[in-house]
Amino acid sequence: MDTDSLKLIESIHKASGMASLVIAGAGSQAIDAILSVAGASGTVLDIQVPYASSAVVNYLGEEPRQFVSAEAALALARAAYFRAVELREEDIPVVGVACTATIATNRPKRGDHRCHVCVYGPTGWKSASITFVKGLRTREQEDGVVSRLILNSLAESLGLSDELNLDLSPEESVQIDQGYFDDELEALAAGHVGHVLIAPGGAQRADVMYKGGIIPGSFNPRHTGHDRLARIAAELLSQPVAFELSVTNVDKPELELDEVRARINQFKGRSSVIATRAPVFFEKARLLSGCTFVIGFDTLIRLVDPKYYDSSPSKMMAAFLEMESLGCSFLVAGRLQDDGFRTLCDVELPADLSDMFTAIPESVYREDVSSTEIRLAAQRPSSQ
Repeated sequence: MDTDSLKLIESIHKASGMASLVIAGAGSQAIDAILSVAGASGTVLDIQVPYASSAVVNYLGEEPRQFVSAEAALALARAAYFRAVELREEDIPVVGVACTATIATNRPKRGDHRCHVCVYGPTGWKSASITFVKGLRTREQEDGVVSRLILNSLAESLGLSDELNLDLSPEESVQIDQGYFDDELEALAAGHVGHVLIAPGGAQRADVMYKGGIIPGSFNPRHTGHDRLARIAAELLSQPVAFELSVTNVDKPELELDEVRARINQFKGRSSVIATRAPVFFEKARLLSGCTFVIGFDTLIRLVDPKYYDSSPSKMMAAFLEMESLGCSFLVAGRLQDDGFRTLCDVELPADLSDMFTAIPESVYREDVSSTEIRLAAQRPSSQ
């Protein structure tokens, strides 16, 4: 390994952040270099080499329109990013790095020799593509250029400014394509990330690890009952409690980004909020495994209604079993209904699921005013 490559990889291993890499078609020298330098365990979450077309399809879950393309590299980098989010064991920044390439081989190729390298992070993506002059290099030499491009892209994604010389000819160049968002909430609205944690001070972090209680709701508007419930749940759980606002809803239109920001702003200086695109609880659980959802009786009734699972009791049971396997549970507050104050005890749950639910005693928490009532009251004309 040359001195410049060694120094760059040492810097990569010292940087804050980890990556999942997926390398298809070329870039084997980058894999060898990254893993041969001490400290790789602090950089690499995993490396996949889906060489056959069927392996690429298996990794993506679908067949790309063209296997060696910037579009395919972006799709692979996105899949690698969410794999990194799933695999990390600490709350650290992660990126997905992908390469798809077709280079010199032991038989003539009709098409261009080319590569596409893409890095996908929480606020955007960047791809770099090279079309090689055919016959100028051996396969090993082309793989070397691809590998150096992978290392440069990974280094840049980790905030490093150093880069390796690609040794391109005058006829060759790196073509850049990229897409970035102003902040993590904009990335969420575009479906680029899974969730965003907004701290009381307003700082945003995408796809962070979170353990604690979560109070889902539309918060239109937030009221003192929400704050009381958060304080009580935190005491009962001995864990922090955040509010969760989903941009999408099963029964309502998707929220516009300005409306999302406005609702989150109600908690500024008070509480953390997690914004998601998960309208149903098993999707929330996939994003926030190990959490306890703090819900009211009215939400509980919807949660155990097969209507929200394509009217299928078996799908509903499968969803609960998945949530249980993800370590999620429910803390249930009573609510005033037309026929009185109703609690968890008033709902018949499948015996296999009863351990997932815990009631908040009425003596500990009761709030008879809802956001809907507050909103309706504000819309009524005042009496003269």
